[in-house]
Amino acid sequence: MNPSEGDAAVFLDRDGVLIQDVGLLRHERDIRIPRGVPAALRRLSEAGFRLICISNQTVVARGLLDEPAMHALHERVLARLEALGAPPLTASYLCPHHPHADDPEYRRVCICRKPSPGMVLAALRAHRIDASRSFMVGDRISDVVCGHRAGCRTVLVESGRHSDPPIVGMTSTAMIEPGTRQPDLLAASEWIVSQAGPRNTTHPAARATG
Repeated sequence: MNPSEGDAAVFLDRDGVLIQDVGLLRHERDIRIPRGVPAALRRLSEAGFRLICISNQTVVARGLLDEPAMHALHERVLARLEALGAPPLTASYLCPHHPHADDPEYRRVCICRKPSPGMVLAALRAHRIDASRSFMVGDRISDVVCGHRAGCRTVLVESGRHSDPPIVGMTSTAMIEPGTRQPDLLAASEWIVSQAGPRNTTHPAARATG
C-alpha cells in the first residue's frame, strides 16, 4: 500500500454494537458486553484496522449526565472491553447534541449527530484514514447512512434495535440499504476481514477521545 493512501478503519457504533443497548446509559452497573465483542475487536485489530467508536450520546442533551460524566462513563466502557481482552480503540467521537434537547445548550441540528457524517469525517482527517478502505458498523439505519455519506462501506448489526423507527433527524429519502446485514459484531468482523485489502502500515496503540 502507498502510505499516502491512508489507513483503513472500522467505525463502530457503541450502544447496540460494542455494548448492549440499555437505553440511555447512565450507570457503570448497566454496562453489558455482548458475547463475542472482544474477540471481534481483536480480529479487526489483527487484520490491521484502526478501531474508532462513533456514538450519539443523547444522555447529555436530555440533561441526565453532563459531558465530563459522559466521557468518564465511556472510559469505563472502554476499560471493561479491554479487561475482557479487547485491544485499545484508536479514538472515540461522541455527539452530545439533539434537535429536541431538554438542555438548550445542546439543542441544535449539528454536523456530528448521526446520520450526519461529521464525526466520521473528523476521524478521517485526524487519523489519516482512507474512507474507501473503511467500514461503518452500526445497529440503526442512521449508522448506515452516516457511513455511506462519509464514503465508507456499511454493516448493519441486527441487534434487535435495527428495525426500530428512524431516529430524529432521519428522513425517508435518506434511508439506504447496508452493504451487508450480520447477526452480531463477531460475524461482522469476519465479513469485513474477508472483504478487506492490504493491511495498514501503521496501527497506533494510543487512544484518544474526541
